[in-house]
Amino acid sequence: MLTLQQLIAANRRGEPRGIYAICSAHTLVLEAAMEQAAADRTPLLIEATANQVNQFGGYTGMTPADFQDHVMTLAARSGLPAERVLLGGDHLGPVCWQKETTEQAMAKARELIAAYVAAGFGKIHLDCSMPCADDTLPLADELIAARAADLCRVAEETARREFGRSDIVYIVGTEVPPPGGAREAIDELEVTDPALARATLEKHRAAFLEQGLDAAWQRVIGLVVQPGVEFDHTSIVDYHPEKAEQLKALIPQVDNIAFEAHSTDYQNQHSYNQLVRDHFAILKVGPQLTFALREALFALSYIEEQLPAMETRSGLRQVCEQQMLARPEYWQSFYTVDEELQPLYRRFSYSDRIRYYWPDEKVREATEQLLTNLQTHTIPLPLISQFFPEEYREIRNGELANNATALVRARIRKVTASYAQACWKQ
Repeated sequence: MLTLQQLIAANRRGEPRGIYAICSAHTLVLEAAMEQAAADRTPLLIEATANQVNQFGGYTGMTPADFQDHVMTLAARSGLPAERVLLGGDHLGPVCWQKETTEQAMAKARELIAAYVAAGFGKIHLDCSMPCADDTLPLADELIAARAADLCRVAEETARREFGRSDIVYIVGTEVPPPGGAREAIDELEVTDPALARATLEKHRAAFLEQGLDAAWQRVIGLVVQPGVEFDHTSIVDYHPEKAEQLKALIPQVDNIAFEAHSTDYQNQHSYNQLVRDHFAILKVGPQLTFALREALFALSYIEEQLPAMETRSGLRQVCEQQMLARPEYWQSFYTVDEELQPLYRRFSYSDRIRYYWPDEKVREATEQLLTNLQTHTIPLPLISQFFPEEYREIRNGELANNATALVRARIRKVTASYAQACWKQ
């Protein structure tokens, strides 16, 4: 199996090779991604973000060790060999504790890094671009790099203590789009200036070397840049290769790295293929996968309403709405639109803030009730045709079981197949 360093080297040579990073903790999303990787015989990169999984549990309630156990349990159940599962940590730094002082936030960030590394995460994105409560704005690039190097030192020390050596690979870069998509409507984006990208690398290299992290610097495989792609609540900014010509020309001029592109969800197939060919070798995705999950679960909830003799219906859509209104902290500051538009955004937005509510106890129970109801009742084919037209054809061709959970995973795999096409099958 190719290591991430070998994969990046192949991309740098001009081979159309890349890897997509699944940023989700949802069981059905992970199972679908594992089915995809098993079918393709490829590695699968699964990442957790600092606010999703941390030493205090994050919004999923999982620590890094919990997440590692969750993923590996699912991999064993899915038949995906453990050695083909790669774990990454995304946006690891003081992001969750920005309201605290630098000393407090960085102390927690060090604990965060140590927890991820000790749990076996082998790819770490060092992100210290977010200011703390006592910082002077704007943050100097040198300060951002110094903090990243400080966290790298912790990672290296933890790896040597836990495993006797460190082979962690790192991602650096300060041009990070908002996790989960933009809050405001967008029409186009500026591609990262190559001079700024080079300066970011040089400042991080200097900070690493100052802390004696020469060996770790050789394992920096990616730089986060903006290729000009993004999505907001109802629109998508597509990739335009001509706008990134100067940026992609930087790769042959520097050592060891390719680009990592965030918020690459919802691009069309041609764009994904071109991104990988243009050295955006790591495609960070997540909201599109839970968007597909939500589409499928909502479709099943409409089917459930059409079936007679159902003792207890799940009311999944209504439960989701109730819980989002009861706990608005995950969507309210994002969906700053007129009140009459908020239901549309809560339920159907590309930014998919509903994904924060799938771990909610009531939402989880409603989801389980929905799937149980439809596992015990045969779904009539005309209803599948109405709500799952593509999957209906697969069922009719004998390629897919008429099964509620299988329908959900099949909808998600329509998305992972697009990523796999760009990264492994060009």
